[in-house]
Amino acid sequence: MLKNVIIGFCAGLVCGLFGAGGGMILVPGFTYMLNLDAKEARATSVFAILPMTIVSMLFYFNANFIDWSIATKVAVGGIIGGYIGSKILKKAKSENLQLFFIFFLVYASLKMIFF
Repeated sequence: MLKNVIIGFCAGLVCGLFGAGGGMILVPGFTYMLNLDAKEARATSVFAILPMTIVSMLFYFNANFIDWSIATKVAVGGIIGGYIGSKILKKAKSENLQLFFIFFLVYASLKMIFF
């Protein structure tokens, strides 16, 4: 129970502070601390992120930080991408998901450091 709360707290903090990224905390936390399968970790992460995102969005909305023109267009793409990604997740091997996620995190980290 305590591990679950700690993982959720860290993900919520990252989500609220940076506007996203809860999955970068949740997926490794679920995989390495709670020993979930890669597919289970991603699916559980998506479910857990929703309430964190709603709470953060309410604060951003109240502070008038949302660019609605961009947000609505990105949301449409996100809905389509989320649907396609969940279909791919069902067919992908857990080992491949793990490797792809690692490469993605390393790429994003290097991009943030050097560019």
